[in-house]
Amino acid sequence: MADPRASRLARLIAEYCVSIRKGDEVVINAGLEALPLVREVYREVVTRGGYPLLVNLGDEVLDEIMYRYAPDDVLEHVSPVEEELVKRIDVTINILAPSHTKHLTGVNPERIAKRSKARFNLTRIFMERSAKGELRWTIAPYPTRALAQEAGMSILEYEEFVYHATMVDREDPVKAWQEQAKWQQRIADFLNRVHELRYQGPGIDFYIRVDGRKWINDDGRYNMPGGEVFTGPIEDSAEGYIEFDYPAIWRGHEVEGVKLVFKKGVVVEAHARRGEDFLRKMLETDEGAKRLGELAFGLNYNITRFTKEILFDEKIGGTMHIALGASYPETGGKNQSSIHWDMIKSLRSHKVYADGDLIYENGKFIEDVI
Repeated sequence: MADPRASRLARLIAEYCVSIRKGDEVVINAGLEALPLVREVYREVVTRGGYPLLVNLGDEVLDEIMYRYAPDDVLEHVSPVEEELVKRIDVTINILAPSHTKHLTGVNPERIAKRSKARFNLTRIFMERSAKGELRWTIAPYPTRALAQEAGMSILEYEEFVYHATMVDREDPVKAWQEQAKWQQRIADFLNRVHELRYQGPGIDFYIRVDGRKWINDDGRYNMPGGEVFTGPIEDSAEGYIEFDYPAIWRGHEVEGVKLVFKKGVVVEAHARRGEDFLRKMLETDEGAKRLGELAFGLNYNITRFTKEILFDEKIGGTMHIALGASYPETGGKNQSSIHWDMIKSLRSHKVYADGDLIYENGKFIEDVI
């Protein structure tokens, strides 16, 4: 019998996140350990009239084999079948459930960058179809031992953390997320009237323009848990520096103590206490990797600790994050890259100004302002 919280999560995914409709062609991607949740999601899809075209149960060892042993022509190959699938599918459900979180740490980062660059067109098609509303997608977690260990929790503690962050520990998580969505939309609507932002406090003095760009309310539909508002900033506007409190993680590689300095929107200095070589190599992936594709505020105050999993960490209440690389087209962002690397900064002792006015301090938006 499935954990009732997993059953509620499956319902939340199908009803709220991707709104399965009769006739939808659906792809489900998941790690092997998520099979109990996959079964519940599959049940929700078919009972709502959707067609589960493909269930892909992945394994980290297969990824490692590809990066370690594939010749360059295989590593860079993009199947026309996969491209056609991305062009035609209605719904993609991704369930995060790794059995190992550092399976690519021994892989040459140049090979990771090479494969990412080769698959750029798939990313572009996916993002464009999503922006047009042609493709509905979500990513949701399943608590595995690997994720629990990475977060420094026991498996039972981590289960409680995951189900609390997604609010499926409540009787009606759909209603809970609808209420969260309304509050976040107030913030997004306010920020959509803002021209420029300045962040000041320990480890940050940063200016950026967002005029003419759209702030998106991540209310749990694309990412579960949701809990952020984000935009694609003006590509040549970033000025100043940010020192990131948490490790920046990309494909299992941890880079600690990152400091980025921006001038006219471009990273002109990049430093790290650990992993600086990897950081610099990823910045050289392509021209867009040196510019920002995303600027966001974390608003999920059910998430109170860093877990080394970006699905949760970028939503931590009282934080901001930026992403180097690709913009989401629906924000109006124009930066293109084969990477999208999120980096997180706590704002719990900081202030944020919008067009010269204080709008945020000590980890929260000022309610009277928004």
